[in-house]
Amino acid sequence: MGKRQCAVDPFLEKELIMFDNIYAGRRVLVTGDSGFKGSFLALWLQQLGAEICGISLPMPGELSHFAVLKERRWNHVDCDIRDREKLAAVVRDFAPEVVFHLAAQPLVRLSYRESAATFDTNVIGTLNLLEALRQTPEVRAAVIVTSDKCYENREDGIPCVESDPMGGFDPYSASKGCAELVVSCYRNSFFADGKCLIASARAGNVIGGGDWADDRLIPDLMRGAASGVEAVIRHPEAVRPWQHVFEPLSGYLLLGARLYQGRSEFAGGWNFGPLDDESLPVGEVVQIMQRFWEKLKYRIEADPEALHEAKLLRLNCRKSRDVLAWHGVWNIETALEMTARWYAAFYEEQKVLSLPMLEEYICAAQKKGLIWTK
Repeated sequence: MGKRQCAVDPFLEKELIMFDNIYAGRRVLVTGDSGFKGSFLALWLQQLGAEICGISLPMPGELSHFAVLKERRWNHVDCDIRDREKLAAVVRDFAPEVVFHLAAQPLVRLSYRESAATFDTNVIGTLNLLEALRQTPEVRAAVIVTSDKCYENREDGIPCVESDPMGGFDPYSASKGCAELVVSCYRNSFFADGKCLIASARAGNVIGGGDWADDRLIPDLMRGAASGVEAVIRHPEAVRPWQHVFEPLSGYLLLGARLYQGRSEFAGGWNFGPLDDESLPVGEVVQIMQRFWEKLKYRIEADPEALHEAKLLRLNCRKSRDVLAWHGVWNIETALEMTARWYAAFYEEQKVLSLPMLEEYICAAQKKGLIWTK
């Protein structure tokens, strides 16, 4: 898996000009900056020239993208979003102009074991942040990231659209549906004057290098490949809207820029996901991954005591494409190739390819005419 060539100049040591240059010099708060998506978002914002404050729980000491990312230069504060007073103090002291909220308990299976903590973090934590934003007049835009699982999923094959009812069978999914209701309530009740515009973002299954969470398909496959152990596949028939981590992040950044510009028509819910034909079953995803890292081995093993997880989930992202003018860059095969290459480089060469891959992604976006501007 050789490195692809990019026609643009390397940008690893300079700031990027995109998203109408909104983020250059802005104070941007990222909750959950030590998480998989949060750390990539903060890295991108860092390259855009933002002044970043990231908050999250203290790192547990295990592998994480946040920990291995040597280029990380943003300020980080250990803060539990369930601690309303400390969170309010951090927000007040930093006085952000833009906020991206990604801090969460993100795992379905863990939510069955720690249901109360999941609701506390995902619902009350979101409420605590919104309360802090009410007391911070400098904030002009906030993107609250929830999940594609926030919907009342009928598993009928019809992609979920932003106006569909909130729901959720398992505690994680239900907590994200509740968080959406909280965001809608606060937007209508306390932010209707337009001084701070708030949107929520619902992304499909996100993949990419640097994710080591338990009970996730790609991390399980990559850990197995690195250690020579077969990964166990529980639900090869489950269909998900797979996308590389850079895809929803470009959507969040574009959405945040529009909100900062005072565009009230963008304050609402947004789906970010792949085209319909790229919602693939787990079994097919694993087979594609095997082509890109030959060390990958797996076995299918049904769990007779398996907890309920949705088998079919699709997102309708027409609104993001037609109204926000957001479009994906990498198809599913490229996303899987890049993911496998990141882990192979990490485990076999002790290299972290996050910034070079961001460069490749932006290069591909430019070739498609996507510069994320007016």
